[in-house]
Amino acid sequence: MTKLFVAAFLALGLLASAACGKQPQQAAPAQPAASEAAQAQSPEAAPAAAAPATTEESAPTAPTETVTETDDAPATADQPASGVQSNLRLATATNAPVSEHFKEGTNYRKVVPAQPTNVAPGKVEVVEFFWYGCGHCFKLDPAIEAWRGKGKPPYVEFTRVPAMWNDTLRMHARLYYTAEALGKVDELHSTIFRQIHVNNDPLSTVEQMTAFFKKHGVSPEEFQKTFASFAVESKLQRADFLNRRFGIDSVPQVAVNGKYLTDEGKAGGEPELFQLVQELAAHEHGG
Repeated sequence: MTKLFVAAFLALGLLASAACGKQPQQAAPAQPAASEAAQAQSPEAAPAAAAPATTEESAPTAPTETVTETDDAPATADQPASGVQSNLRLATATNAPVSEHFKEGTNYRKVVPAQPTNVAPGKVEVVEFFWYGCGHCFKLDPAIEAWRGKGKPPYVEFTRVPAMWNDTLRMHARLYYTAEALGKVDELHSTIFRQIHVNNDPLSTVEQMTAFFKKHGVSPEEFQKTFASFAVESKLQRADFLNRRFGIDSVPQVAVNGKYLTDEGKAGGEPELFQLVQELAAHEHGG
């Protein structure tokens, strides 16, 4: 019995190093996002990092967040998957082997049905699903930045989609898309991570976010107008749609061309994650 308990404890520790996972929504502890509280394990992911205390009720008045697509209905070529971006093209499936070094079902899973991408012909889309409050996302961010800056092939188009499974994450998703709409996301993305995890500022309220952006050259009026804008609302709808279609319940996770989903734990480590993403992308590009 003792041996079984130790083995189970070690397995749980390994899972905890891999991702921030989905858990039932509840009032978050009033503490900085950098500290990680006791974590609840999801069916397929590791325990979640402690979420900063927040609710979207503190946000400026904005259109109600709704998903315009039919809930979880398979997308077809005749019916665009998203009412927000009807020009998305549908990824196609292939039965050819996709990797010499990694195994489907162990290191990555095939997304069925394949999901829409938003890239030009000849390009391969790579998407990181993330949350600003996740310590694992913060740890992976420098490697992601280095890869997208100098490591990724020229045919890869990289983008991010924030996780959306509760109000806390939706608040940070709105923060991300506000930065994007203001043209500040490349400048401030990593800075937001540091503000939360190093400076112990959870950025969980509109007031905290407004003050942060003011320090970076955005007036409170401009920030709050953009924060509640239709453009940001539309991005949130699409993010919610993609989270549902990919079944995102932990972060960080990486999707390749709408067909494959993996993470650092499944790949076997950080270097292996990028090797796997490169191989999947090369396969999709025909290499």
